[in-house]
Formats: sequence, structure tokens, C-alpha cells
Amino acid sequence: MNLGLQIAFSPIYKYQLPEKHRFPMIKYELIPEQLIYEGTISESQLFHPQKLSEEILLLTHDLAYWEKLKNLTLSEKEIRRIGFPLSANLIERGRHIAQGTIDCAYFALQNGCAMNVAGGTHHSFADHGEGFCVLNDFAIAANHLLKEKVVDKILIVDLDVHQGNGTAKLFENNSNVFTFSMHGAMNYPSRKEVSDLDIGLPDKTKDYYYLKTLQKTLPALIDQVEPDLVFYLSGVDVLETDKLGRLSMSIEGAKNRDRYVLELCKKNNIPIAISMGGGYSERIALIVDAHANTFRLAQEIFF
Repeated sequence: MNLGLQIAFSPIYKYQLPEKHRFPMIKYELIPEQLIYEGTISESQLFHPQKLSEEILLLTHDLAYWEKLKNLTLSEKEIRRIGFPLSANLIERGRHIAQGTIDCAYFALQNGCAMNVAGGTHHSFADHGEGFCVLNDFAIAANHLLKEKVVDKILIVDLDVHQGNGTAKLFENNSNVFTFSMHGAMNYPSRKEVSDLDIGLPDKTKDYYYLKTLQKTLPALIDQVEPDLVFYLSGVDVLETDKLGRLSMSIEGAKNRDRYVLELCKKNNIPIAISMGGGYSERIALIVDAHANTFRLAQEIFF
């Protein structure tokens, strides 16, 4: 039975993040509120994921790293590398988000598409976190699905402005997961890992060049990989207004990017599970609107 667009939502208020970190995180509260207010979705389409089990987590992350997280014993250097203060709430939220991406994968396999309001934590490695990423939700979900033999081939389409370095490293020797990252060449991380396909874009890249590059690349990748499932990281830090982005896309260009990816998956009957990734424009309303476009398009194209 098709349940419609299912959306994983882990409310940040449940985890009492420090006040100074609430601004970049508040979008996760505002996106579903906006979508419900405008009638794009109903509240019944939101679900709060359970907590990821340690067994599934350890398919991706090293036991020593997990023990440090669980016992709150990361070093000051390791905490600075992540960028958030270490707390039990932070780890708890990460486990719910990662489980949400697993759930979204199952919903996508059933209904064609599902979305996680958070996630896209692609800077997390097996043995450490960095860049505001603690647990790598796409990697955790992919490793679980492969272990359970739910799928055989996964394509990760990472269109966040920052290279998915953790994801690339985690799957560098795994032929069942193809990692594709299109990102700002001069942006963080300064030391890039090697994805199966990396496209580094110059600073100030605008809509036309970005979209042409994507249109030239993604259909051939789908033909090559023949994925059973696509994980799509739809970061809106590609916008010209983004404080950390360095590209120059318009909000309409980012929307057209999402439309292209979603329509291509729909056309090829490939289930797609989406996580939000980054977005750091000055105006929170713009961030919310740009992310909300991805949900609006998913609802329109798949349901």
C-alpha cells in the first residue's frame, strides 16, 4: 500500500541543544511547519524514527569511536573537529536521524520516494566525525540494506556544496555502493577523499553550468551503475546567498536541480531516499524555502 510521501522528523527541542547552536539547526523545526502550513503535506506524513541500534551502527563506525561517543570521552581536538559541543543529546539525536534514513530507504523502496528532514552527515568517517557530522546516515543505511540483502547496488548522489569525504572513504573498497559528489572544488574539506566520481566546480558557478554538468553526468551514471536505490543529498548550500558555499546558484536553479534528479529517478523507476544536508544563508526564511522546494517537488513528482 502506498502511504504517500513519508518524512522522518527528529525534533531538535527534544535534545536541548545549546542556544548558540540553535540558529543553524532551527531549520529542522521550521521546514515541516512550513510544509504543513501551506498544505504541501499533512502532519500524518511525519514520523519520529526510533533510536538506531548499536549493532547496525557498528556495521559502519569503529567500536573505539562509538565507545568514545557513547561515554562522552572524545578529546578536545576530536570535539573541535566535529564543531558541536559533545553531549549525550547530540549523540542521541544522531542515532534517531540515522535510523530515520534507514526507514526512509524502506519507504522509498515501497513508495518510490521518502525524505529525512535532517541527515546528509557525509563528513563522518568510520573512526571520527568532522564538519558538524557525527554519524554517517547514508553509510549506515547503505551498509544495513546491503547486509540484509534488501538491495544489491546503491548510488549515492551527493550535491551538497562540500565534498562527501567521509562517505567516499567509507565506500572506497565497496563495489556495491557508487559514490558521486559534485561540489565546490575550492571549498571544505581542503583535503578531498576520492569518490567513485568527483566533479569539483569552480567558485561562482551559476545555474546554467551547474545544471548542464549534472545533466551530462547523471543519466550516464544511472545507466552504468543500474542502482536499486538512490540516496540523494540535496544540500542548499549551493546558493549564492550561502555564507559557506562559494557557488552562485539561484533558488530557482537549486529547485531545477532537485526536479531533474527526482524526475530522472521517477522515469527510471529507481527509488530515492533524500536527506537535506547543508544550508547556511543569512535569512532563515530563504533556507527553509529552498529546502521546502525539495519536499514540494517530491510530493508533486511521486505522489
